[in-house]
Amino acid sequence: MKSFRTIAVIAIIVLFLAGATAQDKSKGGIKGKVRVETGSPGGVAVLVRQGDREVAHGSTDRNGDFAVQGLAPGLYGLTFRKAGLSVGAVEDVEVKAGKVRSLGDHLLLSIDEGSIAFLKGSVFDGNGRSMRNARVELSRLLGDGTTKKIDGRVTNETGSFVFRLTPEPARYRITAKAEGMQAASKDVEVDSAVVYRVAISLLPPK
Repeated sequence: MKSFRTIAVIAIIVLFLAGATAQDKSKGGIKGKVRVETGSPGGVAVLVRQGDREVAHGSTDRNGDFAVQGLAPGLYGLTFRKAGLSVGAVEDVEVKAGKVRSLGDHLLLSIDEGSIAFLKGSVFDGNGRSMRNARVELSRLLGDGTTKKIDGRVTNETGSFVFRLTPEPARYRITAKAEGMQAASKDVEVDSAVVYRVAISLLPPK
């Protein structure tokens, strides 16, 4: 009797798995890769819709890849959102049963200038004159006191430079260098989407 029950349980499991497999083959999916103008492509929200109705959602991994499974055959639209970036959308994506539709890596989310922080500055010499072609490096100050370089610029004709940053709270160090001058740095704390200004003066070697 015990062996009969065991066989019956196994049979039920096999039937269940077979049904699940058949059900999977009746569904499809969508995958792709999101690129971003600045920052990490990870954590982009992916909303799958039919008309105005959201039917599924997911998010990108740290490389910008995403996959949404279990979609019934039909036409879908996708919306991509992440703070500090413009909203992206793809329409009329056809999903077929048993297939995963690939969107490739052509989707690029640009910076939403209404929700980013601007770090604008100027570099001067000891006499207050603007310094063109000075090298400006932007580093993030980490919790352990070390710094991580994240960007670099060369000042323009008027000695100015601009960095665009996400508005998440963080501390940054701007270091300016020029040939025949001492390097100089200033720290800036960013906590919202506004314009931060900094002036750095470079002096001759002591």
